[in-house]
Amino acid sequence: MTDFTMTLDTLSLFDACGEIAAAGAKLIFIGKTVLGVPIPCISIGDGVRCSLFVGAHHGSEHITANVLLKYARECAHKSRTVYILPMLNVDGCAIATGGVGEDHPLFPFLEKVNGGDDFSHWQANARGVDLNHNYDAGFELCKDAERAAGIVSPSATKYGGERPESEPESAALCAFVRSIAPRLNAVLALHTQGEEIYYDHDGKCPPCSEKLSQMFSLASGYALSKPEGTASHGGFKDWVIDKFGIPAFTIECGRGKNPLPPSDLCGIYEKVRPILDIAAAF
Repeated sequence: MTDFTMTLDTLSLFDACGEIAAAGAKLIFIGKTVLGVPIPCISIGDGVRCSLFVGAHHGSEHITANVLLKYARECAHKSRTVYILPMLNVDGCAIATGGVGEDHPLFPFLEKVNGGDDFSHWQANARGVDLNHNYDAGFELCKDAERAAGIVSPSATKYGGERPESEPESAALCAFVRSIAPRLNAVLALHTQGEEIYYDHDGKCPPCSEKLSQMFSLASGYALSKPEGTASHGGFKDWVIDKFGIPAFTIECGRGKNPLPPSDLCGIYEKVRPILDIAAAF
């Protein structure tokens, strides 16, 4: 049985998804990464309405995949439909956890972009694009903030690409959301760190969002907050709110400095589990 308190590699990710599917869930694939790796999504329950939880937009935030896999294992028999996408940025997580050797198909590019051989803080996908800056929600404002910060080309973090949905990972997630949007009640995107909850975008706040965010905060002890600077636009949560008016939230899990160690998982899960339960039941 997969131990979710260990750092996930690609093999253990797929092993864990397979185990959860064998316990009564369904395993689907929403698309492929830059390097052609399938992006798994676990479907739990058979209700008409649904929620969506997404982890690991950023490579160095791979612990969020462990959180969602642990939740999926424990909730494989829920009646309400919950889609759990534990690791959107499969390539980026592999880079952050395993580094990049000379046998990597993008070795020269990635080493140059990273500026060295320590990839543990890598956030982007395999093309040096920050997936959580790659959505059509204030994208030009996001680009302006990037340029003001001196980020103008592929980078280990915060470069949003040339256009929204330019990356196969973000494009696949957007296509999946469009396919389930008429049934979708709530969306959570798990990130690290700061123990904060973001629930609006540029003043837009869908019905029930503020009430849900207050429930999340009360249940977890996480603070309600608003992102600043380059994190203010272009994100997945922003796109869901902007395009569909569906309650969507960024949950900044845990405290410390990324990447958070696997030993933090149990403490993070204890606080985040109530948020997941509330969103799944909404």
